Amino acid sequence: MFATGLDKRRHDPQTLRLRAYEPSLTVNDLQKSIDFYTKVLGFFPGERWEVGGVLKGITLKAGACQLGFSQDDWSKGRDRVKGVGFRLYCETVQDINALAERIKRAGGVLTDGPTESPEMKMQSISLDDPDGYHISIYRKTS
Repeated sequence: MFATGLDKRRHDPQTLRLRAYEPSLTVNDLQKSIDFYTKVLGFFPGERWEVGGVLKGITLKAGACQLGFSQDDWSKGRDRVKGVGFRLYCETVQDINALAERIKRAGGVLTDGPTESPEMKMQSISLDDPDGYHISIYRKTS
């Protein structure tokens, strides 16, 4: 028997091996989300998905990471709640205090932090996007 999942993976060549992971969020107002993620957080636009000249989706990039966004088509109702029970954890090597200040200057509102957790060896900040998706950005400390 293997001690951990990592030990099992080393011995089982059939386990899933990913090179990238790209979540995609359905949003109420695509342009508002693009503005938040680019102007407040600092993502850069990537690929765009248009139908008849109308933007329906986009990928946004930050470092080596990518996040997809699509405009809600309202097929599940306009009262569909987004962001509940969902959090994006984002690791950075940037100074968390400086990042928090830049986000606040750009109009972002932190819901937590900057905080330091010596027992978890990390600093973090948290905020919510326009649809209520929770975002935590953390930096490992020694």
